Amino acid sequence: MKYDIAIIGGGPAGYTAGERAAENGLKTILFEKNAIGGVCLNEGCIPTKTLLYSAKILDSIKSASKYGIQADDNPGFDLGKIIARKNKTVKKLTLGVKAKLNGNGVTIVQGEALIRGEEEGYILIQCGEEVFAVKNILLCTGSETVIPPIKGLSDIAYWTSREALDIKELPRSVAIIGGGVIGMEFASFFHSMGVKVKVIEMMPEILGAMDKEISAMLRAEYTKKGVVFFLETKVIEVTSDSVIVEKDGKTETIEADKILVSVGRKANTANLGLETIGIELLRNDVKVNEYMQTSHPNVYACGDVTGFSMLAHTAYREAEVAINHLLGHDDQISYNAIPAVVYTNPEVASVGKTEEELLAAGNIYNVVKIPMTYSGRFMAENEGITGLCKLITDTDDRIIGCQLLGNPASEIIITAGIAIENGFTTEEFKKNIFPHPTVGEVIHESLYM
Repeated sequence: MKYDIAIIGGGPAGYTAGERAAENGLKTILFEKNAIGGVCLNEGCIPTKTLLYSAKILDSIKSASKYGIQADDNPGFDLGKIIARKNKTVKKLTLGVKAKLNGNGVTIVQGEALIRGEEEGYILIQCGEEVFAVKNILLCTGSETVIPPIKGLSDIAYWTSREALDIKELPRSVAIIGGGVIGMEFASFFHSMGVKVKVIEMMPEILGAMDKEISAMLRAEYTKKGVVFFLETKVIEVTSDSVIVEKDGKTETIEADKILVSVGRKANTANLGLETIGIELLRNDVKVNEYMQTSHPNVYACGDVTGFSMLAHTAYREAEVAINHLLGHDDQISYNAIPAVVYTNPEVASVGKTEEELLAAGNIYNVVKIPMTYSGRFMAENEGITGLCKLITDTDDRIIGCQLLGNPASEIIITAGIAIENGFTTEEFKKNIFPHPTVGEVIHESLYM
């Protein structure tokens, strides 16, 4: 069989590209070796947010008295039902994605695709015993969890995010190796469920490249709640019930019933046959240009496999750019305003430049900081937390960065993102009317500081 485009991988980039390509008349085939929806829908974004929402409701009940509501001082929960609801949500969304692909006429093949080279103007892809000839390929193979070479790790039943999403019972304590976004979201969930949480991070602060001031504030919030953090701490060995760490030349044993490994992800580029068509890699990632085009003019790559921005919403946009370029439309990717969110309670969100980035580059900037309590809506809905809104502008007074701590940061960060992407100055952005009362008004307030 011959196709205009083959998409390898059915995650956010893959299914978005499949829909767009087929809608525009391209004969499209999509290969997926695991489950349609990829890691995000099956093992990442959606399942974790479903669990975190249950945890957030539990947190709300525990703090109900602050809002004049009488509730049980020790509310219970049914872990089995929480996990079942997560599975139901994933199944429903997966079926929806499949239905859209099928409705657009995309051929879905369940199996592992292997590029076999080129022949008579077509690229050959083998899946099982069948060989398919395609004019173009879009690589959307995603990423996998990095498993660090820690002594003893291979000898124990440790968790990654995949196992942590399907637990049958809660441990009394958990040690999370890695204080990045995924690690902190699981720390938030397990803490809400009553598990004693210990987070071990090699860097001086949690949340990697996110704003350090905001990260420190989030850490302080969770420290007050009882989560224990070990910063600038290296894991040197693990056992079934402990993590042995080193800091400042001294070793310490951290006891835990379970160990969750969350130190990052890496692009899936192995065993695809990329070498048969000369695809250039940048370290372990597929190298692309602004059109998501690889070193081969008929091969594109989107999503985690490029290693640049391992976020589902980035993958959506990259897929649109790739298909638009393939169709001859003028479009290219911009990474100036990619929002990043940590779905803890409270949430953290960031878009554009951080102070650390600007200082490292030697750029002059101005920053305004105001508490989230400048929003009356925030005050009405958030007892006991002040939060923070940071707005960063350049020397031309253009908005270039924004960071938020406080609920619902995930829902309002796009406001600043639109300003950054469109190059608005503060004077231009002031002309927009924000609904009142909303938490998003805090961004508008920051323009007047």
